[in-house]
Amino acid sequence: MSLTTRESLAKKVAWISVISNIILTLGKLIVGSIANSDAVFADGIHSAADVFASVIVLLVIRIANKPADDEHPYGHGKAEIIVSGIVGLVLLVVSFYVVYEAIVGFFHPISTPNILAMWIAIISYGAKEFLYRYSMKIAKEQNSKAIEAIAFDHKADIVASLAAAIGVLLSIIGAKFNIGFLLFGDKVASIVVAYLIFKIAKEMLGEAFDILLERNINAELLLDYTNIISSFSEVKRIDRLRAREHGHYVLVDLRISIDYDKTIKEGHDLSREIKNKLMKKHDNIEEVLIHLNPYYE
Repeated sequence: MSLTTRESLAKKVAWISVISNIILTLGKLIVGSIANSDAVFADGIHSAADVFASVIVLLVIRIANKPADDEHPYGHGKAEIIVSGIVGLVLLVVSFYVVYEAIVGFFHPISTPNILAMWIAIISYGAKEFLYRYSMKIAKEQNSKAIEAIAFDHKADIVASLAAAIGVLLSIIGAKFNIGFLLFGDKVASIVVAYLIFKIAKEMLGEAFDILLERNINAELLLDYTNIISSFSEVKRIDRLRAREHGHYVLVDLRISIDYDKTIKEGHDLSREIKNKLMKKHDNIEEVLIHLNPYYE
């Protein structure tokens, strides 16, 4: 698929996310406030962070999809990883803020939330479930970390909205049947929401750091690369195989040994065949750099 089409799809996902999150943010913040629900209000803050994340993705998509140039010979793919890291940091701050607000709330008189808060949380749950599935589908098809970051944002909202709805319901039940500990359901739910946001943030930051520090790709993929390279009888030994993610694509560095008496043309042709076979099997490989060593019996 062309870079233009890929960029267009990414922008479409980001714009859908921006518009839906603005609507949900306003709904949850307003309803959470007037309906006395900390959990729904906290979920609204999370959605506001999602708006910020989606806007950042929109700003960086064009950069990430630019082809390699003289100043950036390996391409601009890491721009997506930087975005993913920024989104993770935003979510991390949001999770700490929500916990703080919940703890402070335990030391103030408990107000029973209105059932309207539960319904807005349920609506948010349904909307986010759809948005998560749609965004993740596009992210996998395009191998885009930026779109994946948006999808993870939606994933955090799915469980957060469900937790908020349950918390509101428990508080209402506690007030109706005079069950004291259930009155804190909404406060506890807001802490659960914070934990879920923190968990997603941790995963996103961990992956972003791994890629920015150029950690080797997973062992299963490396083994598949090894099997493809070893299928060439001319390859006597694989001296080194490294591969790193560079945003939505992978760069491979390979050192192999071939018979010392092979000509430069034979070595060049073999390198090209190996590269083509790797890239045909794994279409996310952008470049394969091969160094040839002489092999002696």
